[in-house]
Amino acid sequence: MFKFEVLKADGKARRGRLYTPHGVIETPVFMPVGTQGTVKAMIHKLLEDIGTQIILGNTYHLYLRPGLEVIESAGGLHNFIGWKKPILTDSGGFQVFSLAKDRLKDGRSKVKVEEDGVYFKDHLAGDTHFFTPEFVIKAQEIFGSDIIMPLDECVEYPTTYAYAKSALERTLRWLDRSIKAKTREDQVLFGIVQGAFFEDLRRESALRTMERELFGYAIGGLSVGEPKEIMIEMAQLVCEELPWEKPRYLMGVGMPEDLLMAIGVGVDMFDCVAPTRMARTGTLFTSQGKLNIRKEIYKKDFSPPDPECDCYTCQNFSRAYLRHLFHAEEISAYILNTIHNLHFYHRLMEGARKAIEEGNFDSYRKGWLERLSVAVG
Repeated sequence: MFKFEVLKADGKARRGRLYTPHGVIETPVFMPVGTQGTVKAMIHKLLEDIGTQIILGNTYHLYLRPGLEVIESAGGLHNFIGWKKPILTDSGGFQVFSLAKDRLKDGRSKVKVEEDGVYFKDHLAGDTHFFTPEFVIKAQEIFGSDIIMPLDECVEYPTTYAYAKSALERTLRWLDRSIKAKTREDQVLFGIVQGAFFEDLRRESALRTMERELFGYAIGGLSVGEPKEIMIEMAQLVCEELPWEKPRYLMGVGMPEDLLMAIGVGVDMFDCVAPTRMARTGTLFTSQGKLNIRKEIYKKDFSPPDPECDCYTCQNFSRAYLRHLFHAEEISAYILNTIHNLHFYHRLMEGARKAIEEGNFDSYRKGWLERLSVAVG
């Protein structure tokens, strides 16, 4: 039911294909974040229209609401949300740490991590919950998502070497427990490489995680506040260790320029809230650079948001109209902006796949990096 193949390479950049029970995924791929079973300001029909191949769900949020019992009664997450294509669910480990309201003086989470699992207070009611590696796997088996992730200990930036090493070891122990707990054959489990921002720990984590012979491998613990050059450096270091024939997933990344740089070092899969979140704040990604649709200069600008874009938004509406909708606080402002941003991401990935096939990914990346560095208006 599952297979991954590298169809073409251009340097370290890879053009691949991932087969799942719910469809084939062309890589490199960007996965829109559907945290609670929906991509914000979108419906599935709109996602399909722009070419979305796979969406990501979140165990933490889906566990809190609607809850495992509801999803199980519906026959799994695909049935519950009415999405027929592949779904990846993460473990919720990042949210356990990032959404914690109780913080130490240095800003770090006060989440209580023990060998058995992690205690946390949910961000909705403040109730205390306990996640174990086994429970997280059970939850995702109830979801029936195609690709599932193990519970890991996410390290914040900056951190100490000692803590990064401790989290690496615990993540590996939790991975072994996750592998043992997994029972469904119609799902695949990825291992997560940790090690924070220390080269030797990253290499160690990659090599030891690979010993588990999993279907794919994720790079976790990045995009947590570190400089971008460090993020790409760590991603490259890990990709140099990971097996060529397995898919590689850089978790929680990122901006368009981040995706292009990471593809160049060998990453295949990405997810991030950036395109949808920024759409809801009035920022559009265009072929001419980032555009802030809130600005006064667009009040009488009747040109499309991006003259080179063929998305529904750009083919039918002007900058002036989108600005009006945003300032009028109309829901359609979020919808139209999100359609455009996700379309932009999908076409960027589509272009990257084509460039790798043609052997000119480096020039494709350089051209886009120059464009993306510009702020329109």
